[in-house]
Amino acid sequence: MLSGGNPQIPKGDGDGPVQAYIAAMPGWKRAVGERLDALIVATVPGVNKAVKWNSPLYGIEGDGWFLSLHCFTRYIKVAFFRGRALQPIPPVASKSQDTRYLHIGEGVPLDEASSVRGWSRPAACPASGCKGQAALQLQVQRHVGRAPRCG
Repeated sequence: MLSGGNPQIPKGDGDGPVQAYIAAMPGWKRAVGERLDALIVATVPGVNKAVKWNSPLYGIEGDGWFLSLHCFTRYIKVAFFRGRALQPIPPVASKSQDTRYLHIGEGVPLDEASSVRGWSRPAACPASGCKGQAALQLQVQRHVGRAPRCG
């Protein structure tokens, strides 16, 4: 484990390293990681996965990564690399102009209608954009109790 409880998993491509990362997530974070992974896979068919920089990444072949997870002591950070293009914009700013974050803390329920699904599909779309990213974003925000509009 790295500081803050983030698993230290060797980098690798595919589902195997991502599942190893999720299995190593401490405490309540493991169940949330499993649910997030399932929602992303269900929302973005054919999603590519890898672990790099001690974080699982989700992407589309030929278009790069659209989302990552990272464990901290009190929350899981979900990074949307094109988050500023989402409507509504994920709540937490980044040093990177386009990236936005969602922090998921302990005790926040993550159900089938989770907001991660609402932001995943659009986040996975090419820079030209698509309605899918709004869908994953909507699911993530529902997860944290907001009622965003779908754009």
